[in-house]
Amino acid sequence: MKKTNTIQRSPVALAILALLAEEPMHPYRMQQLLKERGKDEVINVRQRTSIYQTIDRLLRDGLIAVRETLKEPGKPDRTVYESTEDGRKLFREWLRDMLSVPSQEFPDFPVAVSFLSLLTPDDVLKQLERRSLLLEKEIQRVSSDLQTYKDILPRLFMLETEYKRAVLTAEWQWVCSVSDDLRNGELDWNEEWLREIAMRLDSKE
Repeated sequence: MKKTNTIQRSPVALAILALLAEEPMHPYRMQQLLKERGKDEVINVRQRTSIYQTIDRLLRDGLIAVRETLKEPGKPDRTVYESTEDGRKLFREWLRDMLSVPSQEFPDFPVAVSFLSLLTPDDVLKQLERRSLLLEKEIQRVSSDLQTYKDILPRLFMLETEYKRAVLTAEWQWVCSVSDDLRNGELDWNEEWLREIAMRLDSKE
């Protein structure tokens, strides 16, 4: 196995190692289980190619191994994988690290926020109002899922959904707050003001 600090960590890789810690399985079964368990809400597994690419990398790094190849008449061969001892060890290391250490992520929205001054305040308000409505719908959907499964699944298996709702709610509240400030004029800008700020900053360099 490579040195652990040179192995690329990813949500898909963690999920595959978690599934193989349960039992050996083939990629199609992995994708099925991730969807059945709602993990596709927090892990992007829409494309099966991402699973196959990650499996190839884990195999190359010695974190998983081929258990067997299933052959059925009239069907493509299916390769069954199992985790290795190194894979199980690294999975626990990754899991502890991802739980304890905040990572710097780069989602689209903060990037757009950092450049919103290039639009007019009215335009920004229009876009944020649209985002607010979409966030509300998503919060309602996630809340409905929590309500539906609260008597079926122990809370332990719904924590990621709780977390998702909390993050969505915090974002919605922030978007609403900024929208209010745009409406009442507490947050405002124009090209002349932006040029003045730019000149002031340039003079300090």
